[in-house]
Amino acid sequence: MSEMKDLVEYIAKKLADNPSQVHVSEIESESSTSTILELRVAPDDMGRIIGKKGQTANAIRALVRVLAAKQGKRVTLEIV
Repeated sequence: MSEMKDLVEYIAKKLADNPSQVHVSEIESESSTSTILELRVAPDDMGRIIGKKGQTANAIRALVRVLAAKQGKRVTLEIV
């Protein structure tokens, strides 16, 4: 699961002006088939991570979903 966390962190750090403010935390659900990745960035970088009409955020979510599906799991990315 840490591959997905690392992927999200890598992408977010490349997009952010303040890469030191990027933090990704992993929350396992009780069923253990679903995981939530919480992405936290500096308030100034929020627009860069979300993108126009949410396109960047949706692209990151799509990458995470594909990687999770290959492992037979469900992962949700939340940008906090």
